[in-house]
Amino acid sequence: MSKWEQVKRQITESQVWSSIFRHGYDDTPRNRILMVSGNVWLHLHPSKVRRHATRLRFTWCMGGITFLMFLVTVITGIYLMFYYRPTAEYAYADMKYLEFDMPFGMLMRNMHRWAAHLMVLTVFLHMARVFYHGAYKPPREFNWVVGVILLVLTLLLSFTGYLLPWDQLAIWAVTVGTNMMQNSPVVGKEVQFVLLGGSQIGASTLVRWYTLHVLALPFVIVIQMAVHFWRVRKDGGISGPL
Repeated sequence: MSKWEQVKRQITESQVWSSIFRHGYDDTPRNRILMVSGNVWLHLHPSKVRRHATRLRFTWCMGGITFLMFLVTVITGIYLMFYYRPTAEYAYADMKYLEFDMPFGMLMRNMHRWAAHLMVLTVFLHMARVFYHGAYKPPREFNWVVGVILLVLTLLLSFTGYLLPWDQLAIWAVTVGTNMMQNSPVVGKEVQFVLLGGSQIGASTLVRWYTLHVLALPFVIVIQMAVHFWRVRKDGGISGPL
């Protein structure tokens, strides 16, 4: 056995590798079936569900409620995008116009806002439930990391949406957030320059945060959600009671 094959074997037999990939890549009939059943698009739902996974008092469906709140924010957010212009000149006026003049504008904005708040809350409750039930332990440690990433993305979605009215609260929030980023090691000032679109807060700042809120972050969070749901099923479903 060559040195390269030994290194490859050590990697593929490690705990980290087995946590991410559940089977090998040998071209056998069994592995071909596993590739189909392990594909997130072809086999999202499990063939069997454990009895405890259907008990409301065990999970309180916090993960499902979080996903529902995400869908509500997406639907209402698309409605809000029709009447909002991400420019410093019109942003605040558009929010007032949407809230007081557009049909169902106040309803849509309040649903979007409260669904975002509830999403943050249910994410914390969901992760607390997973932690206290020990669902982060092998073989579910990779999915726990994905869940932590989803938590960070949820907080970023909430923060970037908080800035879009472009009022005094939003401008001071941008100031505090970017100043905190400036103090990050190595690339702090560069990241601050990218987020501000310059050396200080201006019209380009709002466009960048708007792009993060409606395009970049939702794109990443949808991919992470798909991986998260798929791994719950491939790791044997919801973890049982301790």
